[in-house]
Amino acid sequence: MLGVFALSNLAGSSILVTGGTGSFGKAFITRLLQDVDPKRVVIYSRDELKQWEVRQQFGDDPRLRWFIGDVRDLDRLRRAMHGIDYVVHAAALKQVDTGEYNPSEFVKTNVIGSQNVVEAAIDAGVKKVVALSTDKASSPINLYGATKLTADKLFILGNHYAAAYPTRFAVVRYGNVTGSRGSIVPKFRALAEAGESLPITDLRCTRFLITLPQAVQMVLDTFDLMQGGELVVPHIPSHKVTDLAQAIAPGAKMHDVGLRPGEKLHEEMISPEEGRRAITVMDGKYYILEPELATWGYEKRTDGVPVPVGFHCASDKNDLWYDADDIREILASGV
Repeated sequence: MLGVFALSNLAGSSILVTGGTGSFGKAFITRLLQDVDPKRVVIYSRDELKQWEVRQQFGDDPRLRWFIGDVRDLDRLRRAMHGIDYVVHAAALKQVDTGEYNPSEFVKTNVIGSQNVVEAAIDAGVKKVVALSTDKASSPINLYGATKLTADKLFILGNHYAAAYPTRFAVVRYGNVTGSRGSIVPKFRALAEAGESLPITDLRCTRFLITLPQAVQMVLDTFDLMQGGELVVPHIPSHKVTDLAQAIAPGAKMHDVGLRPGEKLHEEMISPEEGRRAITVMDGKYYILEPELATWGYEKRTDGVPVPVGFHCASDKNDLWYDADDIREILASGV
């Protein structure tokens, strides 16, 4: 169910989605059109072909606006945000190994582009901005994670710059998404059908798993619960990568190929240091990292429950787990 805020404020509003032609963007826009009924949705992305392909999916819905632009271009962002009430920032470069070979490009998009979104949103008088992050931003060891951690800080601390203005910023951080573009599912199925062994990064690896509908709901919930300055993390299950492989191709052989550059054995959503300022909300559905320094009038939440002392949210230390049967059921559902 959508919260009161999402129903009463997102309905009839103007919403901009950067990176709107990606997997999350398409799922989020679909949900908006079906359940929220916004006045208009601006899809901001740099790839003309992807925009054309997504336009075919949505047809000629009069609520949609298609805006070619790069988040690296501050002037273009300012134009796109004219009259916008709410922004979801989903645009990013995301491939870990690609980032290790192209660090400057990741900095330009993930860091400078994020700062541009902050500047343009304040200038346009946007009410609320929710930025999408990743578990790789927690204690990062790769370039991608480092740029996303920097982006997280830019959005959270952007509330300082916006203190005298109506704009407020929050961040959502989550793990691997089922059904997203670049999924390993088709590759593993093809290898299994050919009778070949499945290449596993490391047979000991664990990861978090979230579905696209859950990610979309999380963003809608964050618009509902945010004051500005929160970093919201879902309480979601972990899985072993070997169980994911067996869910995709039951009985297939597997072999260890080793960690790629910048890859972790286990992912982390909240580091022990961050855990000191974490609370749970909505009956444990989400963790919130409250801001340490908040000069924009942030009021400490009264609806949260503190986490235990020494709390650490890592994929190998989780209290929720998917096994191969659970994952298989999720994949079969198509979410």
